[in-house]
Amino acid sequence: MNRAGEHVINMTGETAYRSFRPAVLPPVPPLELNADTVELLIKANRALAALDTAAGDIPSTDLFVSMYVRKEALMTSQIEGTQCTLEDIFDPDADVNANLDVGDVVNYVNAALYAIRRMQTLPLCNRLLRETHERLMLGVRGQEKNPGEFRQSQNWIGAAGCGLKDARYVPPNVEDMTAGMSALEKYINEDQRYDPLVRTALIHYQFETIHPFLDGNGRIGRLLILLYLMEQKLLAKPVLYVSLFLKKNQIEYYDRISEVRRTGNFEQWVHFFLEAVYASAADALETVRELSELHDRSIAILPRSKRTVDHVRRLFDYLEQHPIIDMKRTAMALNVSYNTASAAVRKLTDLGILHETTNSKRNRVFAYWAYLGILRKDT
Repeated sequence: MNRAGEHVINMTGETAYRSFRPAVLPPVPPLELNADTVELLIKANRALAALDTAAGDIPSTDLFVSMYVRKEALMTSQIEGTQCTLEDIFDPDADVNANLDVGDVVNYVNAALYAIRRMQTLPLCNRLLRETHERLMLGVRGQEKNPGEFRQSQNWIGAAGCGLKDARYVPPNVEDMTAGMSALEKYINEDQRYDPLVRTALIHYQFETIHPFLDGNGRIGRLLILLYLMEQKLLAKPVLYVSLFLKKNQIEYYDRISEVRRTGNFEQWVHFFLEAVYASAADALETVRELSELHDRSIAILPRSKRTVDHVRRLFDYLEQHPIIDMKRTAMALNVSYNTASAAVRKLTDLGILHETTNSKRNRVFAYWAYLGILRKDT
C-alpha cells in the first residue's frame, strides 16, 4: 500500500480479481510541493484572476460563455473518442441530427449549464453529480448504463473488448466506490487544507480513480474541475476549461494519474494539473480578448437604424449565440417574417459579417466565420 491506496482481492478462485481501493483525501503524509510547483501555483492563480476579471468586463459575457461551453464540450468529448467538429455543434439541424457524436457534445453543453444553475440551490455534492450525469447520458450511447446512478457493478478500463483480467485499471469495487464517493463529497465541502487549485487537482484525481459511473466518468470528472473552481469563488463565470490542454497532452494526462495510484506521488500530478490550469487560463484570456475585439469591430460597422426595433442588431446579437444559421429558424427565433429576417441577413452579408455556406436557393445556411475562426483554434 502507498498513500494513494491499495489493491484488494475480490471473489475467489477462477473469478478472483484485484481492484483499487483509494485512500481518503488529503494525502498522508502531507504534500511537499517544491519551489517550481509553488511558483507555478502562484502563476496559475494570477492567470485565473486575470481571466475572471476580463470575463466580467466583456460586453456579452453570457454569449461568450455559451460559445465557450460548446468548445469545451467538443474537447472533453474528443478525449473520449467522439468524432465531431465545432461546425457540427452549431449546425441548425443539430437538435434533430441522427449523428450520435453530435448528441454527445450537445448533451455535455446541457449538462454543464444545468450543473451551474443547480449550484445556486444545491452544494457541490454527489446528488448534483448524479443529476448532471443523467443529463449527460440522455438519449445517447451509454444511456443503458444507469444514467444518474452510481454503478452497482464492477467496471474496468482497458483496450476495446478487453475483459476484467486484462484491464489496464480496475476501479474500486462497488462497496469501496460507495465509501470513496461519500468521503470525496465530505472532502469537497469540508476540507480547506492547501490552496484551492491544489485541492481541485486532488479532487479530479480522486474522482477519476473512483470512477463511480458505468460511463461518462471522464466528462463529469473534467466538469467537476470547473464546478469546484466556481464553488470556491475563483471564477464567477464558466470560462476556464482544461480539456484542450488535456487533449493535447492526453497520454501524459493518463500516465500521471496512473503514477499516483502506482507510487503515491501526488506531487507530480499536482504540478501537471497546475500547468493545465495556467495554460488554459492564458488561452481563455486571449480568446476573451479576441472575441471582445471582434464584437466591438462588428458593432462599429452596423448601420444605425431609426426604427424602434433594429432587426439587424437583433440578428447580430442572435449570431453571437448561433454563429451558423438558416433563414427559417432565424425568422422564428427572432419572431419576425421570413422577408424581414432575409433582409437583415442580406445586410450582414453585405457587411462581410455573414457568409453563405450553401449554394441552394432553399434551406440557405449562413455562418459568422470570424467568430467561428476564433473558437475553432486548436479544435
